[in-house]
Amino acid sequence: MASLKKGINYWCFPGSFAGDVDPVAAIRWAKQYGYEVLELCIGDPGYPLATDSPASLLQELVQVAEGEGVGLPSVASGLYWARSVGDIDPAVRAAAKDDLKRSIDITHGLGAKALLTIPGAVDVFFLPDRPVQPQVEVMKYAKEGIAELLPHAEAAGVTLAIENVWNKLFMTSTELIDFIDSFDSKNVGSYFDVGNVLPFGYPQDWIRALGHRIAAVHFKDYRKAAANDAGFVDLLEGDVNWPEVVTALGEIGYDGAVVAEMIPHYTHHPIVRVKNTSNAMDAILGRA
Repeated sequence: MASLKKGINYWCFPGSFAGDVDPVAAIRWAKQYGYEVLELCIGDPGYPLATDSPASLLQELVQVAEGEGVGLPSVASGLYWARSVGDIDPAVRAAAKDDLKRSIDITHGLGAKALLTIPGAVDVFFLPDRPVQPQVEVMKYAKEGIAELLPHAEAAGVTLAIENVWNKLFMTSTELIDFIDSFDSKNVGSYFDVGNVLPFGYPQDWIRALGHRIAAVHFKDYRKAAANDAGFVDLLEGDVNWPEVVTALGEIGYDGAVVAEMIPHYTHHPIVRVKNTSNAMDAILGRA
């Protein structure tokens, strides 16, 4: 499908989790390894792109990206796992709302249209000490928090793209659709992650159900026999039916970016995964 733009997430580059990758270098790496777009990632103050990053940095990144011919259509963040607008603790919710407001501003400053958004979590599978929170309460506060920040997103022209992640908040496409539609705004949509669905559904079915609500797409693959996070494998090595996924995206008229999010990194020579992913995406998108 020639109209889909091949992208990669900043976290795919070695050293990115530790904040050792300059976003300018990431843009140039994306170009070097054959990607058309890069999804930058926001962290706490001190991270290369942070909630307190100045407008001058955003302008520099836009200029570098334009010079390299690399698009910046979406922005991600891992801050939601520690602080979400759906948390049952009011102090955490307040901090998360500030994070989200600042992230909307950064997304706008980069000229991006979609901000990956995780509104809450019942539990966090990779943080075993984090207490389980009641699903009904998380959903209540998540809706309130998104509603509160939605006018700011609308004014900025940013879509809060709700990602389907392993947070036990949206176990079916129907639940996610109901959440998105409850806001009656084109600035709340879906950040659809292909691989995250595999343990309990089929991505092509979710794509067709979500339809026009999909604002951004993550490409990951997953091997169902693993039954845990060890099941995430290289593209084309798992159980995703890629021809059906591409067909479904075409059926709903999606013509934006498909962004690879390949983590964790290889233990040795991790940049090879970036190269392998580029080749696999070419095959998936019919360019090989």
